[in-house]
Amino acid sequence: MTATADRDPGLQPERTRLAWRRTTLSATVVAVLAGRQALHSGATPAALVAVALSALAWLGFLLVAHRRMLRMAAARPAPLAPRAALTATLCTVALAVFAVAMLF
Repeated sequence: MTATADRDPGLQPERTRLAWRRTTLSATVVAVLAGRQALHSGATPAALVAVALSALAWLGFLLVAHRRMLRMAAARPAPLAPRAALTATLCTVALAVFAVAMLF
């Protein structure tokens, strides 16, 4: 076997795709719960801004996750780009911050 041989696609890419899907589902739940909380709390302007920002952060994360899942189909997927990793991290932290802001 040579060092340049294509890697066995195996289960690792599938596990990675599933992890991205689970994380995207979690982000979706957070964004939906933020909207629900805003509706039940009287939809103040601050709550509506938090919901809009949550939706924007969710869309950003969804874009990064979708692109990553598509790239995992390659025989040798490229590593996650630092910019994509930073975007995913910032969107996740933003969702957490907006979720906490909705509580107050």
